[in-house]
Amino acid sequence: MKRGNKRIIAVLTLMFVVLIGTTVFGADEETKYVPQLFGTFWALVPPLVAIALALITKEVYSSLFIGIVIGGIFYSGGSFEGTIEHVLEDGIIGSLSDAYNVGILVFLVVLGTIVALMNTAGGSAAFGDWASKHIKTRVGAQLATIALGCLIFVDDYFNCLTVGSVMRPVTDKHNVSRAKLAYLIDATAAPVCIIAPISSWAAAVTGFVKGQDGFVVFIKSIPYNYYALLTIVMMISIVLLKVDFGSMAKHEANAAKGDLFTTGQKTYKEEEQAEEKRGKVCDLVVPVVTLIICCIIGMIYTGGFFKGTSFVKAFSESDASVGLAIGSIFALMITIVFYVVRRILSFKKCMDCLPEGFKAMVPAILILTFAWTLKNMTSSLGAAEYVGGIMKHSATGFAIFLPAVIFVVGCGLAFATGTSWGTFGILIPIVVQAFQKTDPAMMIIAISACMAGAVCGDHCSPISDTTIMSSAGAQCEHTNHVSTQIPYAVTVAVISFITYIIAGALQKAAGLGWLALPIGIVLMVGTVVGIKVLTAGKEVAE
Repeated sequence: MKRGNKRIIAVLTLMFVVLIGTTVFGADEETKYVPQLFGTFWALVPPLVAIALALITKEVYSSLFIGIVIGGIFYSGGSFEGTIEHVLEDGIIGSLSDAYNVGILVFLVVLGTIVALMNTAGGSAAFGDWASKHIKTRVGAQLATIALGCLIFVDDYFNCLTVGSVMRPVTDKHNVSRAKLAYLIDATAAPVCIIAPISSWAAAVTGFVKGQDGFVVFIKSIPYNYYALLTIVMMISIVLLKVDFGSMAKHEANAAKGDLFTTGQKTYKEEEQAEEKRGKVCDLVVPVVTLIICCIIGMIYTGGFFKGTSFVKAFSESDASVGLAIGSIFALMITIVFYVVRRILSFKKCMDCLPEGFKAMVPAILILTFAWTLKNMTSSLGAAEYVGGIMKHSATGFAIFLPAVIFVVGCGLAFATGTSWGTFGILIPIVVQAFQKTDPAMMIIAISACMAGAVCGDHCSPISDTTIMSSAGAQCEHTNHVSTQIPYAVTVAVISFITYIIAGALQKAAGLGWLALPIGIVLMVGTVVGIKVLTAGKEVAE
């Protein structure tokens, strides 16, 4: 019995020691756990795999998810349980439970609801009727389309869903081809949203810039977003100088003779307006203006403006996520009350727009969630330390070309996948990790190159949501829109690429990266003038 008791006591003692040791060392390991692959090249493999798969499969959701799983495997050292826990708890659940991220998602859903409300209320049609009576020339119709596209800068979906229906009657009256209308819609969607501080794009970008004041970084990057800025310069130049080239010239020549579709017949049948025409111009203007004002107030509120902070400081120190969420919710409530009081929409119809708005934003929500999760995987593997170390020892001459290279990579990825958000969701965290400690000024230029490249590729891509919606908004054959737009987009992309090389060289040589923008504008206008001279007097085949 004594021997048996001793054995029992010994076993219990050993179990107790093991339990205590496991508890102590396990807790220490959990709090200080560092994966074996931390700070090595393997930290970059998950996003690289996601990029490669996206290029091969042209499908962004599964590509991002596979990248996430690989990151989880690397982090856990191959443990099945550890991989699942890291991907779900630290990755997906962690991203969706982050207060900042949730605020952005709320803003997206509310924005989608406001879009649905505006379409249902008929404000767009009313504005189109008003504009057709006040715009007298063909150039004026195109400039008005550009102006409206720039005005509706809150979201590219919102832009595409309204500008087409608003301006289609106006451009038809002045024989502007549907292909040209689709281009103007597309070129004032993502390119304008990506340089607008109060937009879903700004909110998304700021969410990807962790470890920095994302909103301030976004503001600083605007002057270096060459593709977006030069696209606007390109549009205005070709309209004022009456320049068209490529297959667009054929469409415009035929439109001047009455064939808006270059098909000999209407591809889309004009729908009879069977709905009640009770909408007025104010039903478009009031919600848009309300949304802008409420979002500005929401942002300066989070920055402490109403507690005595100056407007500029409050805006720069604002929480974009919370501010945009607060502003959009108040704008939604005001819009609903406005429509109900005017008896344009019943309260029930307003509520019916809620699920419609959510459904419209599901693709954006999925992309954001996966991109945030992939970013968490990359960070947990020490990508910042690895890339930062490489950049410290990189050659100065190579660093000069990095913004241009990043721009090209962003173009290719976005073109293949048809998404901007997934592209800069992958690239921006890598750029921040590469430059934030070594060259903050170059980091701003490189982040702009990420966004510009993503927008450029998305602008050209035939599978892009924005491209497809622009075709639908203009009621233009999708293949016509894609084929006529690509020469214009590629022209701006080439000038942007050259401008990024100039910016990198000027920044490294004398810290004068800002000087590249006026040089790029001169190159863009000069290119349009050169095209006009080269195409002057050429007959366009019907």
